[in-house]
Amino acid sequence: MKAWLAGALTVTLATTGASAHGPTSSPLDATLHGSDGAAAPLSKWRGKPVILFYEDKDSTQLNLALKEELFERGKQHGLLEAAWVVAVANLEKFNFFPARQIALSYVRDEEKKVGVPILVDLEGTLGGKPWALPKKTSTVMLLDATGAVVYSYSGRLEDKERQVFFTALSKLIGVNLGVAESQP
Repeated sequence: MKAWLAGALTVTLATTGASAHGPTSSPLDATLHGSDGAAAPLSKWRGKPVILFYEDKDSTQLNLALKEELFERGKQHGLLEAAWVVAVANLEKFNFFPARQIALSYVRDEEKKVGVPILVDLEGTLGGKPWALPKKTSTVMLLDATGAVVYSYSGRLEDKERQVFFTALSKLIGVNLGVAESQP
């Protein structure tokens, strides 16, 4: 449950412009790090669908609406454990002394607030091949249980694109996550 909460509330970012990428046929992997410096391969999260948020410090609020909606729909349908939510902070521009330690300290503070780990990308790994994610925005990705990309979008997801996201997620978890109905 906390993993969904972290994905829904912790990592969000802002920018202009957007791009969508189609699915890949083969699994992707990368080794990032925890805020404690320990290696964290993304393949650790195989076996369930993965919702990955990749954001720089200036983009953490960009897809807040999606994160809140994701948490609410997951809670409404009893699916908070149906997928992994993986938050990755792009800290490449802070990968020098003393900025690195200050940035990692900030990430650790955020982790304590939400009770889940936030991975860090100090080398710009997800900005390089084969990922090629934009480094200065919020990117939302869906990976299937094997690690293959099913959906990827960079920038602010507006209503229409959020519906595309939830349709793809619904297919991955086998449950229709249609628009949440308001209650009286």
